[in-house]
Amino acid sequence: MDAFYASVEQRDNSAFRGKPVVVGANPQGGKGRGVVSAASYEARTFGIHSAMPINQAYRRCPSAIFLPVRMARYEEVSERIFEIFSRYTNLVEPLSLDEAFLDVTGSYALFGSAETIGRRIQAKILKEEQLQASVGIATNKFVAKVASDLEKPRGFVMVPHQKIHDFLRSLPLTRLWGVGAKTAPLLQQMGYRTIGDIAQQPQETLRVRFGKRGVHLWQLANGLDDRLVVPRSTMKSIGAETTFSHDTSDDALIRQTLLALSERVGQRLRNEHQGACGLTLKFRNTAFETVTRSCSWSEPINQASALWKQAMTLLERVGGGEQKVRLLGLSVSKLAFLGSHEQLTLFEPDSRQEHDLSEAVDMIRMRFGDESIQLGSLLGKEKP
Repeated sequence: MDAFYASVEQRDNSAFRGKPVVVGANPQGGKGRGVVSAASYEARTFGIHSAMPINQAYRRCPSAIFLPVRMARYEEVSERIFEIFSRYTNLVEPLSLDEAFLDVTGSYALFGSAETIGRRIQAKILKEEQLQASVGIATNKFVAKVASDLEKPRGFVMVPHQKIHDFLRSLPLTRLWGVGAKTAPLLQQMGYRTIGDIAQQPQETLRVRFGKRGVHLWQLANGLDDRLVVPRSTMKSIGAETTFSHDTSDDALIRQTLLALSERVGQRLRNEHQGACGLTLKFRNTAFETVTRSCSWSEPINQASALWKQAMTLLERVGGGEQKVRLLGLSVSKLAFLGSHEQLTLFEPDSRQEHDLSEAVDMIRMRFGDESIQLGSLLGKEKP
């Protein structure tokens, strides 16, 4: 999908269309802490992009429309988009809410060629969701991924098997998976500037310098990728985090924040009919040092109160006395599918009542927005 979060916001509010929209943390007049989650194409003309510090984005375009992340809304739209995918193939591998691999090899007899299927899916998304998608088509996952990124927005790039080398040859080496801020300078020091430069080298040269990773880079540079599209019906993890506007050691605020994060993670678990058997706490202090602590248990849970109790136990394990915290995050793992009415028994004797209460709250938020109902203890809490 093209600028997915920002595009959803522009679609939902006509006043935002054609204007620079930035979804992410509160910029607080250029003093915000956090990052950009998504930027519309109008905002990108100012050099704003995802993962950029929000205060930097504000300095580049103070007149942009800065909006908070509405994850429940994006998940709802994503589900409908993935439903469109499922009309054409059952081999769909999600990469995120807004990106997936589809293997359509077995769908030709029903729907036509890969190009025909790709154009039909792109058109269906535009017609039914009023959102733009970019499509990359190739005989393997790596080349298809690169192709999908080249001509955004609403790109459509098809790479026949016999033209893979020509397609990759002149692209910058940063287009290779695994070549980022650390690896790129090392490759450049070796005289490589393009994917073609790497492809022309003996595989042994890359192996000696980078080990198995070097072999993998050489294979990708030559368009070799034999990984299958593997459908995943469940996520591996679900998480949420927040960056404080000011570093804090306020115990009450930290406890409130962990409760708010537990609420968000619990709601996402319930939306997916999932329960978790593992939890990880992420704690970043004022010196930008990040500490993580994890725990696990035997029965899956998805209630905020149970998650919060585990989070508080992990917080005690972080230690550090009065050290100030800059960022807190929670992520759950070891997920298991739960029936929508399955009773959870861990930690709470009256879990049936709590489960019903959570369901009611979820329905209210889905209809009236995330801020329509919340715990009293979170009223007045600093907003992420």
